[in-house]
Amino acid sequence: MNRKKLLFVAFLVMIMMVVSACSDSSDTSEAEGDEGGEGGEDEEITLEFWTMQLQPTFTDYIEGMISDFEEENPNITINWLDVPAADLEQKILADVSADNAPDVVNLNPAFGGSLAELDATVNMDEAVTDEERGRYLDGAWEANQLEGETFGVPWYLDTAVTLNNAEIYDEAGLDVEQPPETYEEAKEYAETIKEETGKYGYFPSLDLSLPLQHMELMGVSLMNEDGTAAFNTEDGVEVLEYFTELYENDLIPDESLTGDQREGTNFYQSGEVAFGVNFFIAEIEENAPEIYENTVPSTAITGDSGKKNMTVQNLVVPEQSEYQEAAVDFALFITNAENQVEFAKLTPILPSSKEALEDPYFTELPDDADPIDQVRITSAEQLPDAELLVPPMDNFNDLQTVMHDAFSRAMMGEMTPEEALTQAEEEWNAIAAE
Repeated sequence: MNRKKLLFVAFLVMIMMVVSACSDSSDTSEAEGDEGGEGGEDEEITLEFWTMQLQPTFTDYIEGMISDFEEENPNITINWLDVPAADLEQKILADVSADNAPDVVNLNPAFGGSLAELDATVNMDEAVTDEERGRYLDGAWEANQLEGETFGVPWYLDTAVTLNNAEIYDEAGLDVEQPPETYEEAKEYAETIKEETGKYGYFPSLDLSLPLQHMELMGVSLMNEDGTAAFNTEDGVEVLEYFTELYENDLIPDESLTGDQREGTNFYQSGEVAFGVNFFIAEIEENAPEIYENTVPSTAITGDSGKKNMTVQNLVVPEQSEYQEAAVDFALFITNAENQVEFAKLTPILPSSKEALEDPYFTELPDDADPIDQVRITSAEQLPDAELLVPPMDNFNDLQTVMHDAFSRAMMGEMTPEEALTQAEEEWNAIAAE
């Protein structure tokens, strides 16, 4: 842990000691024999519950779920606060430092890992039973782990699929029912499509953590056990060579490197690119209905690893919660099979519950299936074998920037792939040593 984080932990400990010292003798006597501040079933409990940018779209769903829980637990009241995604990490860290953490909070693994680094989260391996743990997909549960401890309960998930424009495939003389499944096939298809149509075949976004994901998908480990760089290998160099060749030969748009993930969707729905991963299917349906009708989803493009990436949203119970047992019960209620199926029918997400995934909604295509239905089934089929490719790690934002910069330097010809990866290794290790 770096010096700044050690000072932050010390600050938290000091706050907790002051709060404890200020408690009067009556508070102490009431708390004796009452672990976590929880009394009997008749004790009136209020839980603070934070979500990440779910209002107003899912207000009715969340409020209905809260009402159901309160009806089953009449002594518990849930106060719900929805926080913009851009503000949530700083807000939770600030409130933890002020000893004012919520009881249950919706975070992604990176945010949850930030709290777990500070020993500020309840260890779910200890808080739930083996039976309760067994309700969730292994990959989803393991996505919420840092240094062997589980800091959250998995809530909703997603896996990427490839979207293919059948019209461009036909124009290029390719069969959309046999789309590329590997990076090498994606390159071959991109060459054919460019030659036959003048359009781009492939849009591999390199925004944010995606360069890290591409490394893992192509069989290159990112880190050693001590957090130092493991990617400066022959295989790692080949990954940079692959993307550099695509870029230099104009087989992918410049925006693959310089734009955000939304650029891929823009290119696809404007008919300028034939296939890619991480496109937003709902936007394509709304903005480009003709492209949408010609879209054929397929499994995500992968490399020698054969891996598929999983994205995860979880529920974390901060260690400061006065009512940890009730908070964990509420997190388990939110993520039960019934509630997860209902949520998934409102928005294109996938459940972390094994039982929920057995629902016909995720296993059977309707007779009038459209591309969104096909995306759902394809994505769900991948889920049991998917994993969080980039786990929670210290200084995550800085490390993903290091890898993106390495891709950029190589692809734009500022350095050879070998030089770019060597510099990235040095920068990565310097950050890991902080």
